[in-house]
Amino acid sequence: MLDADLKSQLKSYLEKVVQPIEIVASLDDSATAREMQELLQEIVLLSDKISLVERRDDKERKPSFSINRPGSDIGVRFAGVPMGHEFTSLVLALLQVGGHTIRFDDAVIEQIRNLDGDYVFETFISLSCHNCPEVVQALNAMAVINPRIKVTTIDGGVFPQEVEARQIMAVPMMFLNGEHFGQGRTSVEEILAKLDTNAGARQAAELSKKDVFDVLIVGGGPAGAAAAIYASRKGIKTGVLAERFGGQVLDTLAIENFVSVTETDGPKFAVALEQHVKQYEVDIMNTQRAVQLAPGKLIEVTTASGAVLKSKSVILATGARWREINVPGEKEYRNHGVAYCPHCDGPLFKGKRVAVIGGGNSGVEAAIDLAGLVKHVTLIEFGAELRADAVLQRKLRSLANVTVILSAQTSQIHGDGKIVDGLSYTDRNSGASHRVELEGVFVQIGLVPNTEWLKGVVGLSRHGEIEVDARGQTSVPGVFAAGDVTTVPFKQIVIAVGEGAKAALAAFDHLIRSDDAVETAAPVAIAA
Repeated sequence: MLDADLKSQLKSYLEKVVQPIEIVASLDDSATAREMQELLQEIVLLSDKISLVERRDDKERKPSFSINRPGSDIGVRFAGVPMGHEFTSLVLALLQVGGHTIRFDDAVIEQIRNLDGDYVFETFISLSCHNCPEVVQALNAMAVINPRIKVTTIDGGVFPQEVEARQIMAVPMMFLNGEHFGQGRTSVEEILAKLDTNAGARQAAELSKKDVFDVLIVGGGPAGAAAAIYASRKGIKTGVLAERFGGQVLDTLAIENFVSVTETDGPKFAVALEQHVKQYEVDIMNTQRAVQLAPGKLIEVTTASGAVLKSKSVILATGARWREINVPGEKEYRNHGVAYCPHCDGPLFKGKRVAVIGGGNSGVEAAIDLAGLVKHVTLIEFGAELRADAVLQRKLRSLANVTVILSAQTSQIHGDGKIVDGLSYTDRNSGASHRVELEGVFVQIGLVPNTEWLKGVVGLSRHGEIEVDARGQTSVPGVFAAGDVTTVPFKQIVIAVGEGAKAALAAFDHLIRSDDAVETAAPVAIAA
């Protein structure tokens, strides 16, 4: 199962285990069970603190295994073989059950300990899902901190009957005490906010007590992170208010065009962004959504929780989200056949028929990836030709199980009341209507800026983007903007980073020229 290099790395990690661990494997005669057994036997040989018990007559899912701390109620369970993106989740579970430090803020750990109730979580994942590990790792850590929390991670590919019975068509998908709890990438703070109903009010009260910022950045993606670093290096009081730090990058898979970084993926890049920002004196306020901007000598930003933050300048870097097609059936069948992340949800459609809507790079890449998993892909493009790069188009047209339909306007997504069973489109040349029988629809038609809360406050383009000048200045003095949320062309990570840095420098210049000039801390060298 594990090659020599991986065994060596894992052995060094397991040296950090300080308390005994007992792995209890629930096995059957399947090939997956044999694979799991081999993996666990290899792990046990790497540490004298780990023991293995094999069972075949218990009532647990098979194949599955639990990682337990003997003499306590602490433990987590994996149903399936946690390789791929989930191998890191397995390693962390071993370390944390084995007594290694859990790297949550003290306040978060205390909040988890104080949860009053019994919580049984089941999380369905796919091993190719890059959004799943954050959910799995958050819940596993919570179970170690508070033994009244029980968690099981379930590989949907190993338990297709459960996936079918629960109609799971998107991952990660969480169930709490048998009821649907949530889906999609979710941080520990977001999980806690749903479990601890009083947390929002407490957080709002604490946020409202904060002193006035010199610059408050709204958004924690690449533009917001760069702005935070550049502002903090000027020695001024800097805050970041983010709905989820990392932004849309968290939903990106391969990143191969960020200069100096040959190859990485979105979640890793987002972690690097946050770690870099934390090297400076930046007040990061995560899982907070801004809902109102009030200009003035001190600019006020109100959050959804009711907190009011004040700042001498503001940088808006709220980014963008996947654009919806807004046809009947899309919202009704979201996560029940309508999906937006082919990398995450594609494995759930293995052997089925799907459509991809959109003929740009994202759409064509999605169709190529899905073609290796599903029975058939129908790509539907509104225009008269595909807009993707030529190399992608050549690859797409070489695939035998892909049909490309041009000049087609999607008109409706059909379903049986539970899941998707078809799609209708109109031929824009003839006006004729056609129906395609299928089980899944992946929407890949670009982005829409997150600016609904700014209408009537700052100048917006007809597409809803924030209008900025060459310095990132908006129509409101002291309010700047950067990244995908603005009118700056070409929505790229490297461009967003540059725009964030520029907006921070422009905000600092605005502050030192205003009547209320800022008092900077000790001078900090600024990189050219």
